[in-house]
Amino acid sequence: METFSYHQQWQAERLTDAFRAFNALSENLAQSYQGLEEQVTALNRELAAARDERVNTLIEKERLASRLQQILAALPAAVIVLNREGVVIDCNGYAVDFLGEPLLGESWWQVVGRSLQPVFDSPHERQLRDGRTVNITYSALGNGAEQLILLSDVTELRSLQNLLARQKQLSAMGEMVAGLAHQVRTPLSTAILYASQINTPGLSGEKRLQFSAKILERLHYLERQVNDMLIFAKQGRMAMQDFELQTLWLLLADSADALTCDFTLEDRSGIARLTGNQDALLGALLNLLTNAVEAGARRVILTATAGEEGDLSIEVVDDGPGVPEPRRERLFEPFFTT
Repeated sequence: METFSYHQQWQAERLTDAFRAFNALSENLAQSYQGLEEQVTALNRELAAARDERVNTLIEKERLASRLQQILAALPAAVIVLNREGVVIDCNGYAVDFLGEPLLGESWWQVVGRSLQPVFDSPHERQLRDGRTVNITYSALGNGAEQLILLSDVTELRSLQNLLARQKQLSAMGEMVAGLAHQVRTPLSTAILYASQINTPGLSGEKRLQFSAKILERLHYLERQVNDMLIFAKQGRMAMQDFELQTLWLLLADSADALTCDFTLEDRSGIARLTGNQDALLGALLNLLTNAVEAGARRVILTATAGEEGDLSIEVVDDGPGVPEPRRERLFEPFFTT
């Protein structure tokens, strides 16, 4: 009986220990579950905050994108975006107005070829098919994979600039009248003098030929002055064409024979043909020779060489006294004389 009681007591103690361990485990499990619930709650709060922040960021980005689209639409200029291959991937309404359709998905250089014409004296400007003038600006976007092109309508600005240049030109033409009159009067008086001598009784045939040559030379000088004035009146716009360089040298040498100086022409360029205005270039060179002789030069050397890109470089050197320092600033004034 005592043995049974001892066994029961041992089982009771074991059961008590088991209940105690179970209670401790349950308490630990409850604490762990509570901690897990707290972590889940914290994570949910963080997730909600991150989600709200992301939503706010997306809303702000959408608002910014909408503002940018509105600005691009209202901007009085054509905006075009190209990808790495030079294909138009985005543009605003002004781009379509300037360049026409199709535009998206088109090669930019094909668009340029069909809608933009070069401007004679401005490499950064083009002319639209309707006659408007636009300025073109290129810039890289981001990492350089895309390119932004901005076309601004400068038609009115160029018209105002041309008007201002025209007014300045008219003012300059008024100021140059006195100088031009001086340059015309001297050769004209000389031609009249020689013409009056031709009718002198008993004048030999040789003298008549000399006087005739002098008259012709003075008339050619007057013709150059008139041509220079016409070029100035046209604001320097001249017809460009190909011409033989040797023809220019022959015309220059023939005209230089009438000058009282030792003229030497050295062509080291190796260039056969040029693109430009032959008459204007000839007139400019003859003016340099004439000015040198009138300033007292006895020897004039003209040297022609080729530039790095195949252009022609001309250097005129003489043994005259040179241009006084105070007058050098006025050398490029039209028809400036002393």
